[in-house]
Amino acid sequence: MIINSREMLRQERQRFLNMLAGQKKKIYVCAGTGCVAGGSLEIYERLKELLEEKRVPCELELTFEREEERVGLKQSGCNGFCEMGPLLRIEPSELLYLRVSLDDCEEIVERSIIRDEIIDRLIYQKDDIRYPKQNEIPFYSHQKRVVLEDCGQIDAESVEEYIAYGGYEALEKCLFDLSGDDIIKTIYDASLRGRGGGGFPAGRKWSQVRLQKEEIKYVVCNGDEGDPGAFMDRSIMEGDPHKMLEGMIIAGIASGAKEGYVYVRAEYPLAVKRLRKAIEEARRIGILGTDILGTDFSFDIKIVRGAGAFVCGEGSALTVSIEGDRGMPRVKPPRTVEQGLYGKPTLLNNVETFANVPMIIRNGADWYRSYGTEKSPGTKAFALTGNIVNTGLIEVPMGTELKKIIFDIGGGVRDGKAFKAVQIGGPSGGCLTSEHLDLPLDFDSLKKVGAMIGSGGLVVMDEDTCMVEVARFFMNFTQNESCGKCVPCREGTRRMLEILERIVQGKGRMEDLDLLEELATTITATALCGLGKTAAGPVVSTLKYFREEYEAHILEKRCPAKVCQALKTIYIEAELCKGCTKCARVCPVEAIRGKVKEPFVIDQEACIKCGACIDSCNFGAIKEA
Repeated sequence: MIINSREMLRQERQRFLNMLAGQKKKIYVCAGTGCVAGGSLEIYERLKELLEEKRVPCELELTFEREEERVGLKQSGCNGFCEMGPLLRIEPSELLYLRVSLDDCEEIVERSIIRDEIIDRLIYQKDDIRYPKQNEIPFYSHQKRVVLEDCGQIDAESVEEYIAYGGYEALEKCLFDLSGDDIIKTIYDASLRGRGGGGFPAGRKWSQVRLQKEEIKYVVCNGDEGDPGAFMDRSIMEGDPHKMLEGMIIAGIASGAKEGYVYVRAEYPLAVKRLRKAIEEARRIGILGTDILGTDFSFDIKIVRGAGAFVCGEGSALTVSIEGDRGMPRVKPPRTVEQGLYGKPTLLNNVETFANVPMIIRNGADWYRSYGTEKSPGTKAFALTGNIVNTGLIEVPMGTELKKIIFDIGGGVRDGKAFKAVQIGGPSGGCLTSEHLDLPLDFDSLKKVGAMIGSGGLVVMDEDTCMVEVARFFMNFTQNESCGKCVPCREGTRRMLEILERIVQGKGRMEDLDLLEELATTITATALCGLGKTAAGPVVSTLKYFREEYEAHILEKRCPAKVCQALKTIYIEAELCKGCTKCARVCPVEAIRGKVKEPFVIDQEACIKCGACIDSCNFGAIKEA
């Protein structure tokens, strides 16, 4: 069936809503990557079997209108509360079950679906308070989910359900009510800034592409998020792919492009699968292809899978990779808006940016600006990971204070440890410390303290984290991901990594700190692309806020966090040692010597600090310093 007019789209939307209304209950099994890894697809299949066994009318997809009431069983995208997966949501009660297993399925069907009862052990509980409804759980109640609003709450693989809940309404408005200039003015008035890291005004970029005289133009979506610990774009592509596609089609109308590309990393197989299906469904009903909704506008989208090179997140490297060559950045100008993909004007934004567009068009610029700050309006999705109680995917208004994210939404630091720092923006970002807990997270506030939002990764670190090792880890990542095209990045990051490795091995010198800062300044000023220009961020910020840790490694040959292997000292307290010989027997290098029933000693020269002796001692005599 091809939807070939505005009226037909509206009729189909109502028809799909009527179909959904016939589902007296809806079961949404989280089928995001995290929950799938925890067995959610097996839970989905088991629920389907049980509903059939108990003769409960069940519907897996919207196919035609029926008079009988039935239960809808669906695979949703990521709910965000990854720490508690696999997750299962039941509508219309907004009931959210956590850490669901196969063994729970029969009870869920019998009690919650058939008898409308709540299973207490599966709902969120804290401080003796029960939170059966999803939006009441503190993790959700402190958020404002706009881009992620439908993730976890609609069928991730159903274009009918997307349309029923207002999907492609913005596209309809752009095709019939707005000109390209009108669309760009709305995006410009909303002050939408790119969510891929730089925060460049989207309206300005769209306008620049529209003004190009070339007949052929392209829209490219960057789905190649490569920051360690980041999975915002992946979750949108998995959980609400049509929202991103709708944003791309609207960008095509505004810029004059007829073709779009989604560049997504090959390590995201589920996102690729869902995107492919979404594109096929959009083509099937006439949302993609020629003469969309009966107009003379044509637009199509292709998927290109990247090989996982971090540098391909940079615009010019990404477009070169789509063309089939090795992803390497080029000197600018010309910029991508002038000469991008195949040398043609190219409108390039990331997944989250495009996913904001339909809601801005539908609700207006003033609505969008009602969230966030004056210069950074709207919301931002963050991936909250590390030493945090509630790991997961969150969305908050721009300008939300760091402490609210860490403690109200994230539940604080795991195991009651003290908060030490958070790495924001991945390898391109920097560290925020306890002195920044009141800092509002927006583009400009972070820039003032030498950090950046990046794509939105937040890696929380506790008191047991070695900040020198953190800097070494990110520099190792950046150095490995350098394309090698420019000397400052290729050689400069290698020199910085060598220095950091020397420091964590206890072989550093105080002059190394000055050299690190000098190299950081040079690389930042002279590197060709954004990867090199921001590569030194983690080193610069850790040197600024945790210089004493670097000095302890160099001057005292000591890692204050007791993380750096080469600086550990394992010793035996003579008063506690019983001379049982167990530690000597497990030592792989025979570094422990002594006589039976007398205190043993460790040869520090021979010890490889593996810790096997610590684990074997029943008397707590072996210590680590």
